[in-house]
Amino acid sequence: MSPTHHDNDTAPAEVRAASAMESTDSADDLSHNPSGLWSGDTGTLGERTRRVLLELLKGPYVSGTQAPQLWAALVADESLVRSRLHDLFLDLVIDRVDEFAFTRKIVTDEIDAPAAVRSERLTFLDTAMLLVLRQLLLAAPGEKRVIVDREEVYERLAIYRTGDESTFQRNLNGAWSRMSNRLRVLHKAGEDRFEISPMVKFLIDEDRVRELIAVYERIAAGETDAGEIHDGKSDDGGDSIAETVVDNTDTDASDADTDADTDIDADTEEDDA
Repeated sequence: MSPTHHDNDTAPAEVRAASAMESTDSADDLSHNPSGLWSGDTGTLGERTRRVLLELLKGPYVSGTQAPQLWAALVADESLVRSRLHDLFLDLVIDRVDEFAFTRKIVTDEIDAPAAVRSERLTFLDTAMLLVLRQLLLAAPGEKRVIVDREEVYERLAIYRTGDESTFQRNLNGAWSRMSNRLRVLHKAGEDRFEISPMVKFLIDEDRVRELIAVYERIAAGETDAGEIHDGKSDDGGDSIAETVVDNTDTDASDADTDADTDIDADTEEDDA
């Protein structure tokens, strides 16, 4: 047998031996961690459970209607997901009736918990629109889906108008876009028809709801001008009634009206609460 023939005959065997060693190493890595999804993976959750955990952290929520596989993984491994979130000072909130879940900062007096999620600072008009959507949702108890017309919502907000009509219209469009794209509480259900997400119930707490209703009643009675509300501060020197902080929003979501020349804009910032 010639040297050339010998070299060509032995080379494939060496390659096969090296490949076998690599395969054995990878198999060993995965055998040590049955939950591993790749070589060197030390995670212990299944793939779908990891994905639902990631979606909860990205925010603003996970919906059983929109993502049934993720919802099933969450229900199956709820205790594990809750434990991982507690590691990050976050609590898991689940609405089993409407099938959605979200995270929020733990509330406790035992430790000074750091902020773990980003927040969306909304303006008065944004918050007022959330209130209107919340009222429309609660006005239809037992309904599986609550569908609204954009103009219907705009008409309810007309009392808050400041400045000229065109500017106010642009501000309304900007707020509507944030409801759809950032907070994801509006989902298209037809030509200019939108479904209200049950999540809207949790985006405004009861105290802020009462404040907004009080503001609405003062404006309706002519006791307060809407323009004063946009610039006013709360009695305790904290956030203005014209602002609401919503935790755990997806700040990378697109906003179709961000380039509009509006006086009202939503800024994202870390939650200092």
